[in-house]
Amino acid sequence: MVTSRRRIEQYRDADFAPLIPGETARIKQLYADGVVRQIWHREDGLGTCFVLEAADLASARAIVDDLPISRAGLAEFTVLALRPYGGFSR
Repeated sequence: MVTSRRRIEQYRDADFAPLIPGETARIKQLYADGVVRQIWHREDGLGTCFVLEAADLASARAIVDDLPISRAGLAEFTVLALRPYGGFSR
């Protein structure tokens, strides 16, 4: 799972605007490829939360690091490794 937070204390909407089309296109491609499974905008408008499929934490980090807004350093991305919930099988 990945959460992002725009660095609004350092950057303005005008800094993000040129990167949004590329970011959107990349996320759409990752979704079409089955890498991004679900995505939400944060209610506070400061970023997103999304679930992605990756072999391991390093692979997930590499996917996130390649996003245009991440490469530009305009947002913080937190990548959390998850494991299946086992409570239903007990």
